[in-house]
Amino acid sequence: MTLEAFADTILPGEKRHPDDLAIAGVSEGGGAVAAGAVELLEHPSGGFADSLGSLMFMLNLHAGQYAAEQALQLDPILPAFVALPYEHRAALVTRLTAPGHAEKAMWVGLAMFATMAFDAAAHLTTTDALAAGHPGLTLMGYAAPEADGVWRFPQFSYGRQLAKPHPNTTSTGSPA
Repeated sequence: MTLEAFADTILPGEKRHPDDLAIAGVSEGGGAVAAGAVELLEHPSGGFADSLGSLMFMLNLHAGQYAAEQALQLDPILPAFVALPYEHRAALVTRLTAPGHAEKAMWVGLAMFATMAFDAAAHLTTTDALAAGHPGLTLMGYAAPEADGVWRFPQFSYGRQLAKPHPNTTSTGSPA
């Protein structure tokens, strides 16, 4: 829940259901959580999987300290970061990722994974992500492949040709 709340703070989305506590619901559509940020962070190849428990403990510790500074009453049943209202979650993340914060690199790294999940679906193949309606790729208007799974672009993406093809380029677009 804490990891979801952190990812939702980086790229907010809409609540999955009315009682959703991790997702603040400050944005329409799917955010980092719907895009798979937690799955990406938990993937062993990312380098964070073994540290997530410690990171969430530290984040909740920071959230408790922040709440005390701000004289906020938090729901004692919830993890402290999850219990923070969104604007306070965002303020705390801003503090943790600020230049000069001793733990900045760690929190920025965690935030980058939330962004990668949304912007690139880094934990999925592009075709699988698009087939599932990935919120980030869909929002950006990422083109789906043709029926055979190959991307072809009959029109230039910038509306004009940027460079002439090399004279030895084959009809399939491969250099000779």
